[in-house]
Amino acid sequence: MKKRILGKDLEVSELGLGCMGLSFSLPPFPTKQEAIEFIREAYKRGVTFFDTAEIYGPFNNEEILGEAVKDFRDKVIIATKFGFKYDGNQVIGVDSSVENMQRALEGSLKRLQTDYIDLYYQHRVDKETPIENVAQEMKKMIEQGKVRYWGLSEASAKTIRKAHAICPLTALQSEYSMFFREVEKEILPTLEELNIGFVPFSPLGRGFLTGTITKDTVFEKNDFRLTSPRFNNPEYFEANLKLVDLVKEIAAEKQTSPAAIALAWLMAQKPWIVPIPGTKKLHRLEENLSATQVTFTKEELSKIQEKLDSIEILGNRYSEANEKQIDK
Repeated sequence: MKKRILGKDLEVSELGLGCMGLSFSLPPFPTKQEAIEFIREAYKRGVTFFDTAEIYGPFNNEEILGEAVKDFRDKVIIATKFGFKYDGNQVIGVDSSVENMQRALEGSLKRLQTDYIDLYYQHRVDKETPIENVAQEMKKMIEQGKVRYWGLSEASAKTIRKAHAICPLTALQSEYSMFFREVEKEILPTLEELNIGFVPFSPLGRGFLTGTITKDTVFEKNDFRLTSPRFNNPEYFEANLKLVDLVKEIAAEKQTSPAAIALAWLMAQKPWIVPIPGTKKLHRLEENLSATQVTFTKEELSKIQEKLDSIEILGNRYSEANEKQIDK
């Protein structure tokens, strides 16, 4: 697999693997051993960029990844995230205080069976802790050798600039796909100006762009997508299927799958964009990796852009309460 560069010099596979669904949010889950073997299979197929977080589980997702890559730790890039506080295994809020950052780092290092984190993200902006304080502490962690590079997730352009001025950022991880393009307005130009890489999560629109979801799809009761108006509102859901029809149409023209089209389109936007689709199935992993073989001409991208602009996507991606917490 080809490589891409995030920020100044962090080299990663051009497609990463989001590990969240192996133990969190998208049931049913594989066994721990099945998840470990799956990650190892991804590595055999060229994936060297693996994304996890303390909150996934919480805690057990990092354990799975740590066990899976321990025999080839120096050959992979591990990205994980901090920024929440807990009562036992129950999340009780965001917290990027220095004390919580230090607690989180030591815990992640232990669970991942490593003495350094390649890419350490603030998972969500903490409005009670100035981002300047977070950046100063991260600078210390990097100086200590416990963190190599750092990033933010779901941060505004204003927050990105403040953090970057104190301790240069390597990557931003936020949602981006044909199903959610808000970052094109202000975030992408900011990242390009500051030479910060972009790691889109939910690049397949939480499964929406794979072509496997229809108006008759029934989600499991603890599927996190049911908290999103885009999925739990039948009117919005059915209207948004126009986008799926478009992706299927492009896939037919290119003789590939809708998932491959959605990922290839993302990678074609900028050379410093590295999507991290998540899956638990080997045939889906292979389908996602096939996106690296799909190319578009400038004319094709322009035509796709026009069609995307003509489709109005209905509904917020998060619940009303969660939308209020987003850094803007």
